[in-house]
Amino acid sequence: MNVLFVDDEELQLIRLETSVKKVMGGDNVYLRYTNPLIAVEATKTNKIDIAFLDIEMPGVSGVELAKKLKAVNPKVNLIFVTAYNEYAVEAYKLHASGYITKTVNEQKIRAELAALRYPVEIKGNKKVQIKCFGNFEVFVGGEPVKFARKKSKELFAYLVDREGAAINVNELNAVLWEDEDHKSYCRNLIADIKNTLRSFGVDDVFVKRRSECFIDVDKVDCDAYEYKKGNPNAVRAYRGEYMTQYPWAIFESEE
Repeated sequence: MNVLFVDDEELQLIRLETSVKKVMGGDNVYLRYTNPLIAVEATKTNKIDIAFLDIEMPGVSGVELAKKLKAVNPKVNLIFVTAYNEYAVEAYKLHASGYITKTVNEQKIRAELAALRYPVEIKGNKKVQIKCFGNFEVFVGGEPVKFARKKSKELFAYLVDREGAAINVNELNAVLWEDEDHKSYCRNLIADIKNTLRSFGVDDVFVKRRSECFIDVDKVDCDAYEYKKGNPNAVRAYRGEYMTQYPWAIFESEE
């Protein structure tokens, strides 16, 4: 996703970009300009999905700049940033997505990103995609991963739920079978997961060390992880259902 920032004050620009990056993460292209006219030229070669615009700028106002941006991309999400409320009506005439009054903070940014006028599809850049909302599913390069055993998939789901924490065989046994002792079978499931992922060329996602195993979260794209980062598309995707096929799965959503 391409995100544009325009403000004639460099310090304000840096602060705004820093705050947005904390909410959206670093896996996006961020363009920052103090000159509105140069910003417009840049948008002709970079399709902008979201534009954060200061309204009061010398020469070209934020509203005028917004009109130029919409001429290039009618579905750009415009979020105006200003210390004054007097421009709100004029801004919304342009079908702006949001209007943030200074001082900008992460809470305000998160609220505006969660209600974009033109939803933006955020494509993961990792080879492994994990879907937790609704039923749990795993994909590699868009192809669904089919584990040899249902319990293998459930074990993998539990590791995803634990977000990279190392889990030992005793805990896995307790979660998957409660009071029954299936530690030997659990080790077979771990081997099955490793072999299944190896067949897709992504076995490095699953890490096994002695009696523990875990997921390398840096090598996967996961809707639940993105939700917790404040990714607006992930927030919209959550409908109150999380790994619905597993009774132990509880997703503690954040406001």
